[in-house]
Amino acid sequence: MKRALLLSAYSIAISATTSFAQPPHSTHNHSMPGMTKARESTQAGPHGGSLKQTGNLQIETIISQGGLRMFVYDRDGKSVSVDQGRGAVSVRIEGNAKRYRYDLLPDGKGALTAPVNLSQLAGRQIDVEVQLVGMNVSSGDVISFNEVATVPASEQQRAAAAIARQKICPVSGKTLGSMGDPMAVDVDGQTLYVCCAGCVDAIKSDPSSYAAGRPHITVTTATQADATAITAQKTCPVMDEPLGGMGTPIKVMVGNKPIYLCCKGCIKKVQAEPAKYLAMVYGNGDQASVPAGTEQVREGIFKVVAADAPFIAAQKKCPVMDEPLDAMGGPYKVNAAGKAIYICCPGCAKKIAAEPQKWLAVLKSQGVEAPVIR
Repeated sequence: MKRALLLSAYSIAISATTSFAQPPHSTHNHSMPGMTKARESTQAGPHGGSLKQTGNLQIETIISQGGLRMFVYDRDGKSVSVDQGRGAVSVRIEGNAKRYRYDLLPDGKGALTAPVNLSQLAGRQIDVEVQLVGMNVSSGDVISFNEVATVPASEQQRAAAAIARQKICPVSGKTLGSMGDPMAVDVDGQTLYVCCAGCVDAIKSDPSSYAAGRPHITVTTATQADATAITAQKTCPVMDEPLGGMGTPIKVMVGNKPIYLCCKGCIKKVQAEPAKYLAMVYGNGDQASVPAGTEQVREGIFKVVAADAPFIAAQKKCPVMDEPLDAMGGPYKVNAAGKAIYICCPGCAKKIAAEPQKWLAVLKSQGVEAPVIR
């Protein structure tokens, strides 16, 4: 790996003629003349770095994405001036035998600093050998010690890693990122991520139900009302067997999305890996969409097709009448500001046409995101 990819151009390499003593080999137990070794015990320092005792001094090492800093204290923890000090660090990156050497120089803020760009090494371990001179120890003495640490991630990198681990919204069961940037919610000191603002309100209203960071998973036996959705899904995502071939399908609700299974034996696999099976049934998180429809019952009111089945199952009720979608001859599909809303009867279409955003908001408050009409 080239140094230019790992370390910033403004870091200063120590010349081969430096007068600093070379650090002893890690397997040596004897002391070398003119060299003070740090004790192995480590504790947290005043600035959050690791603190090591060496002779009458304590050295605090801070490793960040911006480089390395060393603060020096006496036995009582009082700061020691480093204005006349200097040092060298030798850095080896995990998985790379090569070492990179850099100067430690006073930064005017009480520390010796090596400004090294370590941002590309976030989460990786580095081995650092340190030598310092010019501290308040016997003239000519070199302080030498070793640090093994992990380069910390930035807040943005930590958030990205957490989203990748969580994968799906605990409210809707949708893939995080499928509806824009995920939103963070604090639940009893734990940060959870949800797919949209509507899910933030759901968590705040019932935080204990979502503390696990996973969507609600409920299991029931499918009924006649699920027939259209079962026909659309066709096969069990676990066994790849036709639904209905082993008796009445099992309905597993992951958030507000149904997954139909061929038998009870498949339930545990969906519970263990809900994101995997949601992706198998619904895809990998692209914005959900349905066709506009071609067969009109009345102007602007369309008969549903197989592609509508999972969204009908998710919506369940007509937002206007609060009745099951099949209660009055439906469901039917209407266009509400470019999104599909399913209704129980043609009579509800006028209200949705007059105030589409109102009824989309009603669905969203129920945890339902209307699919885009393509």
